Amino acid sequence: MSNSEDLPNPQSRNCVWRLIQIQCYVVFKLWFRFQAKGYKNLPQGGAMLLSNHQSFLDPLLIGVLLKRPVSFLARDSLFRIPVVGWILKHTYVMPISRKSAGTESMKKSIARLDHGFYVGLFPEGTRTEDGSVGKVKPGFIAMIRRSEVPIVPVGIAGAYEAMPRKSNFVRPVKIRLVYGEPISLEEISELSKKGNEKQFAELVQQRIIDCQKQADEWRTGLKVNG
Repeated sequence: MSNSEDLPNPQSRNCVWRLIQIQCYVVFKLWFRFQAKGYKNLPQGGAMLLSNHQSFLDPLLIGVLLKRPVSFLARDSLFRIPVVGWILKHTYVMPISRKSAGTESMKKSIARLDHGFYVGLFPEGTRTEDGSVGKVKPGFIAMIRRSEVPIVPVGIAGAYEAMPRKSNFVRPVKIRLVYGEPISLEEISELSKKGNEKQFAELVQQRIIDCQKQADEWRTGLKVNG
């Protein structure tokens, strides 16, 4: 596991990520009329951000408006691609190999959580087929058991319509994102006990669904909260 001395500052963005944020913000604002809310729910220290997965845009949507970085996981093969690899290295992405994906991703994620990072995960495991939130896999539970950080559910609405699976074109549709109320350390401690995995996964799934519903109501104009 990496030592804290090897990890970047979890509270400060480097110049590469700042530049990408500015560029993405302009594009997302113009193309998607993108907005997010629920910033007050994001803690000062480390946290696990668990989101629904609608498109390849999701990691950027989750982090584009934040003043501190979010770490995601990506295949190590992507880091060997010219330009792409350089960008990933400088935007807090954690490389994992297919051979040791489970153990390696867990160690790297725990190290960053303990260091104070936001670590973003998509517990459905893959992008949605129809825009709805799929069944949440319990893999995140092993990580959260070893890190004393809260879980923040995240709901994205509109990214599926903008870029569904197998799509080669990004459509100009409205996208909204909601950071939900955290699942507290006390609640996590109780739910993460052995035997409660199914209940824990179902709770997280419902919290994500609730956030997505809020985002979709906001997006479609059915309901708007400040």
